[in-house]
Amino acid sequence: MSTMFEGYGTTGPAYDEMFDGGGELRPPYLRMRDSLDKMSTPELISRVEALQASYLDQGITFDIGGEERAMPLDILPRVIEMDTWTTIEKGLQQRVKALEMLLADVYDAGHVFEDGVLPRQVITTSSHFHRQAATIRPANGVRVHVSGIDLIRDNNGEFRVLEDNVRVPSGVSYVMTSRRAISSALPETIAQHRIRPVAGYPQKLLAALRAAAPAGVADPTVVVLTPGVYNGAYFEHTLLARTMGVELVEGRDLVCRRGEVMMRTTKGLAPVHVIYRRVDDEFLDPVHFRADSMLGCPGLIDAARAGNVTIANAVGNGVADDKLVYTYMPDVIRYYLDEEPVIRNVDTWRCGESEAREEVLDRLDELVLKPVDGSGGKGIVIGPRADRAELDELRAKILEDPRSWIAQPVVQLSTVPTFVDGELGPRHVDLRPFAVNDGNRVWVLPGGLTRVALGKGELIVNSSRGGGTKDTWVLAGPTGPEQQQQQQQQQQTHLPSGAVE
Repeated sequence: MSTMFEGYGTTGPAYDEMFDGGGELRPPYLRMRDSLDKMSTPELISRVEALQASYLDQGITFDIGGEERAMPLDILPRVIEMDTWTTIEKGLQQRVKALEMLLADVYDAGHVFEDGVLPRQVITTSSHFHRQAATIRPANGVRVHVSGIDLIRDNNGEFRVLEDNVRVPSGVSYVMTSRRAISSALPETIAQHRIRPVAGYPQKLLAALRAAAPAGVADPTVVVLTPGVYNGAYFEHTLLARTMGVELVEGRDLVCRRGEVMMRTTKGLAPVHVIYRRVDDEFLDPVHFRADSMLGCPGLIDAARAGNVTIANAVGNGVADDKLVYTYMPDVIRYYLDEEPVIRNVDTWRCGESEAREEVLDRLDELVLKPVDGSGGKGIVIGPRADRAELDELRAKILEDPRSWIAQPVVQLSTVPTFVDGELGPRHVDLRPFAVNDGNRVWVLPGGLTRVALGKGELIVNSSRGGGTKDTWVLAGPTGPEQQQQQQQQQQTHLPSGAVE
């Protein structure tokens, strides 16, 4: 083990992605270790400080309770080898296809209910189920234009699906900005790797949005709809609009006239055909949802039903984010695709089922309990770390509303070397890859958002709970088209391979 990694110890039974149980280096990290060996710790600290200053200067921030903070970016990337990524890619493509078929079915014929695969009540009792979405048929059949399906790596190093995010998944802006930042912070390290690029995401997204335009619109106008500057993901909204070359609008910029959506411009009203909305369903249209909402535009739902505008992602997708629906996804994949899931779920108990509930209540101090409609790590209780009062309160909540809870074993998320407080140590991570569906192909961004829990032994990685991010390097094969393009760019610019992004 190199000097820099002396004293690096793994965390319990967790799978460390850089070192195996015997302390030997895993192959994907060989070149990174060699590069870091040539660097002193003071030099690394200097680069870390420059990296954070750069992130802050660029305004790459997130919001916690109204306080704007710089997003912590760790200087050491996570490396995923090509074969492993190929499996992830296939698994995500399969999952998105099944989710598309599920959403189309539950808001239409409901065959999945009639055939006994998924109880109708599971959908109709979901807080994200919106009858307003029934009979709205997207122009090209796509409802999940963008997905961010969270994965973890368990004790055996196997990737598992932790949850589905097909409403307004966020975080892709950090994938793009972190690659640029790490290219500057570790230029000699990134030059020694053949890394698949992530800079093409905005063009893939724009192409998918244009493909979803209403029938007969040859040159659609696409906009990004944001709640505004006080939203925690406003930085991402502005970045996506700018890199796609489309307008960033708020609800007050839109108006519906005779079933069509128009945008206010300095030259008058202009038609809008596709809205990449970053506004939750409940605030999107005050006519059909919250009447007091100032974030959306009255008439959007009726315009979508008339086929005059496409809302991406589709209204009502949130039922697929419900963690109770998640427990049925393996059966849903088998039902629609006649395939076994490529990526397995984490084992899960449904507290709404009496036998499972009894076992969960007996083992509250051993399990992780999650509210089915929670997000951002809110409401999660890790049994082994909860005191008696917390467990008693949790028990009462489960008994009062068992449908709203699931339970999972405590999975020791994999660890990756992370630079915290001046030293390297193992920290737990998850992974949110992003997939874009244009109706013909589900394209998976070769990278994804690695979220890292910065506290030693901490398992919750969300930024709202003090987590940070890492750049995710997916190693390229020898002859892939993206690699060829990357090499061509390198030759043209005379820059190191990774720096072309």
